[in-house]
Amino acid sequence: MNRAILMGRLTRDPDVRYSGQGESGVSVARFTLAVDRRGRRQEGEQNADFIPCVVFGRLAEFAEQYLHQGIKVILEGRIQTGSYTNNEGRKVYTTDVIGQNIEFAERKAPDYERVDGVQMDPAKASEGFMEIPEGLENEGLPFE
Repeated sequence: MNRAILMGRLTRDPDVRYSGQGESGVSVARFTLAVDRRGRRQEGEQNADFIPCVVFGRLAEFAEQYLHQGIKVILEGRIQTGSYTNNEGRKVYTTDVIGQNIEFAERKAPDYERVDGVQMDPAKASEGFMEIPEGLENEGLPFE
C-alpha cells in the first residue's frame, strides 16, 4: 500500500503549468509543504521537512485558485520516485507526493469581525467579549 497523508503549510504559491492544448491539456501544480517534525529537537536542528508535492487536473486548478503561501492544508496522496539525467550527464533521483485530495487544515480567520456594526479584534472575539468603543461607555447599557 502506498499512501501518504501530510499536514503542513505551503512554502510559496503553487507553480501551475499546462501540458498539451485544448481539451486534452492537463494542468499540473507543484508546491512544497513544510511539515513540522514532532518531538524534541537539538539546538540548530531543522524542525520541519520540506516535501515536494504535485497535483494534476481539477486538483491543480483548485490549487491555483485557492492555495497560496502560508496556508495550512492536509494532502492525501501517494509517494512516487523517479529519475532523470541532468545536463551534466548525472543521474538525479526524485521523490514527490502525488496528491489525490486536498483539504484546508484551518479556518480562514477574517481580519475583523462585525458584531452589531462594531468591528471586533479577532483575538478578543474568540474570548466572547468585545471592547466598547470610546464614547459609548455609558450609553444604552443596562447597568451603570
